[in-house]
Amino acid sequence: MIRSITLQSVAAGIGFLAFLAGGILAASAGPDTVSLPGDAAYPESLTATADGTLYIGSFAGAGIFRVAPGASAAEIWIKPGDFGTRSILGVVADEKSGTLWACSNDLSALGVPGPSDVKGSWLKGFDLKTGAGKISARFPGKKNFCNDIAIGRDGAVFVTNSFQPEILKLDAAAQKLDVWLSDPQFNPPAGGMGVDGIAFGADGTLYVNTYSDAKLFRIDIANGKPAISHVEPSQPLGLTDALRPLGGDSFLLIEGVGKLDRVTFDGNEATIETLKEGLNGPTGVTPLGKTAWVAEGQLKHLFDKNDPKPALPFRLTAVPVPAP
Repeated sequence: MIRSITLQSVAAGIGFLAFLAGGILAASAGPDTVSLPGDAAYPESLTATADGTLYIGSFAGAGIFRVAPGASAAEIWIKPGDFGTRSILGVVADEKSGTLWACSNDLSALGVPGPSDVKGSWLKGFDLKTGAGKISARFPGKKNFCNDIAIGRDGAVFVTNSFQPEILKLDAAAQKLDVWLSDPQFNPPAGGMGVDGIAFGADGTLYVNTYSDAKLFRIDIANGKPAISHVEPSQPLGLTDALRPLGGDSFLLIEGVGKLDRVTFDGNEATIETLKEGLNGPTGVTPLGKTAWVAEGQLKHLFDKNDPKPALPFRLTAVPVPAP
């Protein structure tokens, strides 16, 4: 009888431990998706900090969402219109300077009114802790489109202009943007978008992609003078977007046709490995540990009224990133 009770107790204890372990593993795994509030979120870009917090820019509803580490739902962090913002595209967290950088654009000419009457395209900088606006720099000239942002090893801030064949650099002291590089290879096609995603490799080489033409470029910087080389991908690409570094010469890359890729650069060639297909209008990606979080922006529903309504809630989707 004592033996029977002992075995039953042991079995029960093992079962409880297994249940507890399963719960811990499930909790540590985190959610597979994150939902965004409202019916006009239309997420465009996202970024992450080392503690696991996610930040997401809203293309139509505007403002910036924030997701606490491990949470399954986003909350508004920067309210629509705050600090003179309109439609938010590229967002990048720069923890060294304590800044969340964001692209703000007046897209009223495209039928996206936005929450304020501020004109033009702007690079905005917010305090990562408080959300207070601290830097506001307008794009020079006319017909601009602030799309995405990259931070150099020296802290310099670079932004792409998808309506012009330009990459701009921030003069932080003067809160002023200057054209750092202009090249006809970045020219947008008629009715399309030009240079889009931008990111630095571990060795300081800068990489960019164009959106409509789906081209990849390497920019070598020697003595401050950039030299551009076209990079040939290992397979055809479509509507390339949102380049984000994974380490070394590897990056995450969105294809607007519904794909998430890992791209590994080697000189003037790039190996493309598709990590996931069938994404619903992907627009942005950020790595977080061994996971890639993808924004499913569904932007086509903003511009094609014959399309079905977007699937709600808008969401971010987690995609495992296997070892190379």
